[in-house]
Amino acid sequence: MKSDLNNFCVVLHEPRYPENIGAAARCCRNMGIPQMILVRPCRLDSEKMLKMATHEAANLIETMLVFDDLEEALGPFQHVAGTTARTGRQRLPTHTPRDMARKLIELGPENRIALLFGSENRGLTNSQLRLCQSLVNIATTTFSSINLAQSVMILCYELFMAKGHGEKVYPQLATTRELEGMYKHLKRAFIAVELTNPQNPEYWVDNTRRLLGRQELRSKEVKIIRSFCQQILRAIENKKYFRQ
Repeated sequence: MKSDLNNFCVVLHEPRYPENIGAAARCCRNMGIPQMILVRPCRLDSEKMLKMATHEAANLIETMLVFDDLEEALGPFQHVAGTTARTGRQRLPTHTPRDMARKLIELGPENRIALLFGSENRGLTNSQLRLCQSLVNIATTTFSSINLAQSVMILCYELFMAKGHGEKVYPQLATTRELEGMYKHLKRAFIAVELTNPQNPEYWVDNTRRLLGRQELRSKEVKIIRSFCQQILRAIENKKYFRQ
């Protein structure tokens, strides 16, 4: 199966240095990723960005979108792959760039995919990683700090090498906007049925994210879950009404 990377986008969250933005754009251009998005960049210095991007990648700098809110920026994407150097029981399982590339190439033809990178000094927080459907970890020695543009190049290179080798094509999945709406609806239902943990209010939602995040939900399935939540909330409200 032949595939291209037109549905892929590199998203940089709070990049600190315009030179890294320009270098990341050059990496995207080298490997055929057609779009970049910035979320709350610290400095937008066009001259420094364009110098690192070179003439060939200038178009990515000129056409990239800039957002103030990460959830809004990721809203249209059906799959978000976040990069992280940290792992733990409370996070999604991490994949190598090579394994992730094979999966994303299969999703690519029918779904918009974001490769999400955190800021140079602190990466992505737990709340930001909750917006991701999968996590990528770049293995290193004990010195795990990798330059932002280097991280972008590693993931883009693996996608480029995996291109054309996917074995199946996934259907169009639910967008991040639809998924986040579903999780907020589920949280309301959990609260209504008193399925909460006072010491950790997000416990059930986070565990549900990990469970449903493995299912690759479609828009229709998200609507079914939200309808179920709505019926639970309506039944509880009616029960309260008739008690009065």
